[in-house]
Amino acid sequence: MAAALHIEPSGQACGATVRGVDLTRPLSADQVAGVRTAWLEHHVLAFPDQAMSDDDLERFTLAFGPFGDDPFIAPIPGRDHIIEIRRNAEETGPLFAENWHSDWSFQATPPAGTCLFGVTIPPHGGDTLFANQHLALEAMPSDLRSRIEGRTAVHSARGGYAPDGFYGLDDQRRGRSMAIRPSDEAMATQLHPLIRAHPETGRLGLFGCVGYIIAVDGLDEEDSRELLTDLVRWQGRDEFVYRHRWEPDMLVMWDNRSVLHRATGGYEGHDRVLHRTTIGARRSS
Repeated sequence: MAAALHIEPSGQACGATVRGVDLTRPLSADQVAGVRTAWLEHHVLAFPDQAMSDDDLERFTLAFGPFGDDPFIAPIPGRDHIIEIRRNAEETGPLFAENWHSDWSFQATPPAGTCLFGVTIPPHGGDTLFANQHLALEAMPSDLRSRIEGRTAVHSARGGYAPDGFYGLDDQRRGRSMAIRPSDEAMATQLHPLIRAHPETGRLGLFGCVGYIIAVDGLDEEDSRELLTDLVRWQGRDEFVYRHRWEPDMLVMWDNRSVLHRATGGYEGHDRVLHRTTIGARRSS
């Protein structure tokens, strides 16, 4: 009989550490149910001391949904669903993913979650920040909430992954180590409400963030920019944030429907490598 999961909440706005499970082995139905319950409650789960292979990472991902579609970044050799988040020690360009975002929110059906496994972790720096968007909505001042209530956002990958985007052709020429593949397909747009119910829990929260959100439907450019600026300043306030510190052989899974996240630096002169999968939305989510 499998040992019971031990859940240690972070004491911050979200996040918990999970012990008592071996992710190098298939999970039982009870273990999957227990992890999912903890995931929905804490939004970000960290599993330390898991010497996982890429096979293990893929098997774990599929326990929680189908693989999601990862555009604009080539998978690692021999895998269709694992991408590498890499920064070599000598790189000096801007960090990858250092602004608040929800992964691939510009898709028609954005992914439910993301799994990230620590392969090479520097001795310091490289924390990932997560911002709880349920708390951000629930604590929002009424004047700001009235400005977004019922509004729909226009999402697009163009700012990042179009040929002239932040990770576009100029960025590639600077020698970024990640296998980013800019494309004109990034110009597409998709509409999502700024406030939406979580597909599994029904709890209301904010969805998406300026960056992938390029406009607010029905507002002119100036009004959209002003609203989105005010919104992101609120979304990332300290009281909504969990700071995650990485360890080698640690798996982290987070709920893209509940949190925003962003990378931080502070590990200059050290390699940092993580393997990532995307948990696609289930039919019921």
